[in-house]
Amino acid sequence: MVLDRVDQPRDLKGLSIHELYQLAAEIRSQLIATVTVNGGHLASNLGVVELTIALHRVFDSPRDKLIWDVSHQSYVHKMLTGRKRDLASLRQYRGLCGFAEPKESPHDVFGAGHASTSISAALGMALARDLAQESYHVVAIIGDGAIGGGMAFEALNHAGHLGTRLLVILNDNGMAISPSTGALARLLNRVKLDPRYQRAKEDAKRAIFKLPLGGPVWALSKRFKDSLKYALVPASIWEELGFDYIGPVDGHNIEELEAALRGAQGKPGPVLLHVLTRKGKGYPPAEADAVGFHGVPPNSGAVAKAPSYSTVFGETALRLLREDPRVVVITAAMLEGTGLTKAAQEFPHRVFDVGICEQHAVTLAAGMATRGLVPIVAIYSTFLQRAYDQIIHDVCLQNLPVVFALDRAGIVGDDGKTHQGAFDLSYLRCIPNMVVAAPKDEDELRHLLFTATRAGCPMAIRYPRGSGWGVPLQPQLQELPIGQGELLRQGQDAAIIASGVTVYPALEAAQLLSQEGIECAVVNARYVKPLDAQLILRMASQTKRLLTVEENVQAGGLGSAVLELLTGSGLEGVRVHHLGLPDQFIEHGPQQLFRSQFGLDASGIGRGVRSLLGEAVLQTGMAHESQN
Repeated sequence: MVLDRVDQPRDLKGLSIHELYQLAAEIRSQLIATVTVNGGHLASNLGVVELTIALHRVFDSPRDKLIWDVSHQSYVHKMLTGRKRDLASLRQYRGLCGFAEPKESPHDVFGAGHASTSISAALGMALARDLAQESYHVVAIIGDGAIGGGMAFEALNHAGHLGTRLLVILNDNGMAISPSTGALARLLNRVKLDPRYQRAKEDAKRAIFKLPLGGPVWALSKRFKDSLKYALVPASIWEELGFDYIGPVDGHNIEELEAALRGAQGKPGPVLLHVLTRKGKGYPPAEADAVGFHGVPPNSGAVAKAPSYSTVFGETALRLLREDPRVVVITAAMLEGTGLTKAAQEFPHRVFDVGICEQHAVTLAAGMATRGLVPIVAIYSTFLQRAYDQIIHDVCLQNLPVVFALDRAGIVGDDGKTHQGAFDLSYLRCIPNMVVAAPKDEDELRHLLFTATRAGCPMAIRYPRGSGWGVPLQPQLQELPIGQGELLRQGQDAAIIASGVTVYPALEAAQLLSQEGIECAVVNARYVKPLDAQLILRMASQTKRLLTVEENVQAGGLGSAVLELLTGSGLEGVRVHHLGLPDQFIEHGPQQLFRSQFGLDASGIGRGVRSLLGEAVLQTGMAHESQN
């Protein structure tokens, strides 16, 4: 196998063109075998195999800097930079990260996980290079979905203004997670949908080469090729921004790619190389369904016991669209991920996919809310961070009735530290006018969403990744009074105040503790803001011991809210312990592993209660455990 002979980029230099295509086939085979087992981003990596090979043939990584936007498509890059033997550990606990990770290799020069950052980072590196009077190349590889993000255009604008030597490769496959949206995507699609450019160029080339001195004539025919290209290709956009435009280039033709890359190397200023690729290339199922194979779940053999929270959200949003004409839904390039595909099909004029533009999504919702609509903004917890100013300034400051549905809140698992939804309770709870809720199960999610559309103020609902608990879904949606918690279990020894995904483990812990003679009350703090002050103070007064449990960083979350409440209450002698996520970025690994590690499962909550009650009880509990 050719792949056996390639451990570092330098090993690519001596390969023949036949061997390079054989290598591409072997890489695809390895990707399919690994990702269909481990899970991960399959279609996007299959689409950049030849491009990655060409990049490492032409450039000298890590001296030359390759910055992958989002970096979910960097698996091939990892394989060619000394990590192919570790590919089986991809996205596994303590294994290879599914994104670029500078701690993993010097070839990963910039950590990523969110879109539209690569050009800014690359420009920063290029400017640092120039200030140090060095000469290496800097390359940003960005997709047509990510380049539509505002940050990417800010960086393009700045780079074009400065005239800094920089190469931006536009990997154009017509897709983000879903098909790319927007006017820019429509312009780029002219290249793929209209074959006249490539056909006309090839016909002209064949005709000219039949003439005497045909080769030199073709080489000098730039004016003809440019006029043909400009008739069909949106080159002027990039050139007006100050970039030298090259393309479009076949992203699966290694010779053509290498020629274009070497041509770009010699340019003195910023260059945009437009590369056309096919997402899922070489794997028929992924070519036929690039959306479905964008992110592949791990093949664990387990069967989901209940529909996912995302599915339940999507079905509830569809019901609300049918029943309430004021409701509209907005998402940012994640219709499938948030469960909104059916809603978009039935209500194409009331479900808006704005592309990878979270800031725009939030202020768009604010504008709609001023005119009497009730927008539901469905964005993953980790991505909503990108629109923080808009949440504060454009929504909450004006107290507009925008509903935020935060999917993937808490521990997300294999996507790791760039995607963990660890901060939303903290970053939302501190904003005036914002209501923050966390359902204990999928049925409560439905009722909270219904409540939020009638709340008349900003309201955020955060819910986890993965399957629900399998509880029955009540046919009638009902409003859950804002600020009202739920006492699920009585107990006089301590009270567990739990939110969201930790509520059922808290109930399980209380049941186990009861077998040891420890009786714990359990409160579902479905509203983290405003808290049910009356209920929590009553529990504090009765038990004098509170354990708060949340799948959020401890700083600023539910535990902090309870302490703030107690501080102003005048109650004395109340002991409070917190369980939550630590003050660190959490790596990739199974959700349950981290829940166990951080004491957020039933066993950990039980230990937390014993610790809260004191050493004597702790020893008694440990003795009881040893007897079992």
